[in-house]
Amino acid sequence: MDSSHSPLPTPHSLLRLYYGGTFDPVHDGHLAIARAARDELGVPVRLMPAADPPHRAPPGADARQRAHLLDLAVQDEAGLSVDRRELRRAEREPDSRSYTVDTLRELRAELGQDAPIALLIGADSLIGLPTWREWRALFGLAHFVVAERTGSPLDADLPDILATELAARWAPSPMALSDAPAGRVFRLRQPLQPESATDIRLRIAAGRPWRHLVPPAVAAAITDERLYLSRATDPGPL
Repeated sequence: MDSSHSPLPTPHSLLRLYYGGTFDPVHDGHLAIARAARDELGVPVRLMPAADPPHRAPPGADARQRAHLLDLAVQDEAGLSVDRRELRRAEREPDSRSYTVDTLRELRAELGQDAPIALLIGADSLIGLPTWREWRALFGLAHFVVAERTGSPLDADLPDILATELAARWAPSPMALSDAPAGRVFRLRQPLQPESATDIRLRIAAGRPWRHLVPPAVAAAITDERLYLSRATDPGPL
């Protein structure tokens, strides 16, 4: 069952904000970005764990375990909750890959064509957007909220094809995301945090300190379930 926490007392808009990722494991950096987006935009943030990829071993923890760690991470966080739609879709379609464009189309069908929807991503994800499936179609389905990296101007790193696409899409304020259902890009001034899920997995496997990088309840569950003790599964940075 999805986490059901009270949203912000008085949301500033009807914007629906989703934060997708592997969250393997969820850490303090993820939560810092989610809180910053919640506070800057004045709306709840729904964290969406990615499903396990088909036909190969799951990441360091499987989807059920990763979602459980997310539940623990947000249990005392007003305005943060867990959305398991990608996991449910994987259960319905076990042989299919989970693509962001499919998730956004599902949200559109559920919420309607006029609902403002936004996807919260990091700067590296934005820079890599042209490699995503049907990436140009994404702008017709949602806004983007981008957490910038410390000391690295986002504009300087954009590939030309993406810079051209984004030139007329930058949103001057959070309220601009409520004025249209999709198509704008807002810079979240709270920068990306130094915590890395890859580093945490490696620290656990090597017996190095790691608990200070995740919420206490998450640290306790990782220890109890003996997660990430092997270096064998290390899929990437999310």
